[in-house]
Amino acid sequence: MASHRRPKQPSRTRVTVLTATAAAAVALTSQAAQAAPSAKPSKDEVKSKVDKLYEEAEKATEKYNGAKEKQEKLEKQIGNLQDKVARGQDELNDLRGGLGSMASAQYRTGGIDPSVQLFLSADPDDYLDKASTLDQLSGQQVEALKKIQEKQRSLSQQRQEASDKLGDLADTRTELGKKKKEVQGKLGEAQKLLNTLTAQEKAALAEEDQRASRASERSALSSGKPASGFSGSAYGAAQSKIGSPYVYGASGPGSFDCSGLTSWAFAQAGVTIPRTSQAQANAGTRIYSQSDLQVGDLVIFYSDLHHVGFYAGGGQVLHAPRTGANVRYESINNMPYQFGVRI
Repeated sequence: MASHRRPKQPSRTRVTVLTATAAAAVALTSQAAQAAPSAKPSKDEVKSKVDKLYEEAEKATEKYNGAKEKQEKLEKQIGNLQDKVARGQDELNDLRGGLGSMASAQYRTGGIDPSVQLFLSADPDDYLDKASTLDQLSGQQVEALKKIQEKQRSLSQQRQEASDKLGDLADTRTELGKKKKEVQGKLGEAQKLLNTLTAQEKAALAEEDQRASRASERSALSSGKPASGFSGSAYGAAQSKIGSPYVYGASGPGSFDCSGLTSWAFAQAGVTIPRTSQAQANAGTRIYSQSDLQVGDLVIFYSDLHHVGFYAGGGQVLHAPRTGANVRYESINNMPYQFGVRI
């Protein structure tokens, strides 16, 4: 008679091993899926990401320009204050010398007045606070003491102001370094993305860019008269720089960023405007309707006002666009228009 034994159940240990093995297989499969190379971004995807990085770099560039402008102003102010302090110290020394001469004359004619002697050996501020002693001095001596006191107070204020500005300068230089690093970081990221493109893809992007630029140039040159006066002269100066490369922080004459071009161009017309696009946005009369723009008006873009160019007529702007591009004409609709500014 056949034996009907119950099938042997797998041991708990074997079940555990099998379960662990299955889990490991699932994990390895998942890791392999994660490690599989992702699809290479298309040319258009790379361009979109690069354009975004260039926009972020330009935002940082305008902040860099603002910090740089502040640094230059502070350095000039500190230099002027230091000159004032040096001149003031010379004047104070002369005043003290004059009072010393009075004391010498008094000594030769019978001794130094006790009040003058006290001044020469103590703080004149403390001395002048003791009004009861003033009647012991001649009018000339009182006047000399008051001048010395005023000069000392003025020098003290100027030294404190210079010290405060030196502190501001140190903070501004730190900010400048941070903004420079931020710009360079964004540009570095953009370059890495561009390096993923093939030579053929890079050539295709360049050709698209050139085609758009040529079309904008034809449109701008065939419409509108340059503005008269300062704006016309500034616009003409900017036209002479078509083809110059964009370089962040540059304000000519060989390379420019956006606000560097506009500030340089107006300087050629004998007009000083602020260095940054945000400050240039407040440098004249605002024009909100594009239909009211005249050739040579400044045009401000983006909600944070970080880009500026010249209106060139026919719905075109003349500007320094971004890293990797030269000063050129471009459609005003390529960027979010905010308003124009008539200087």
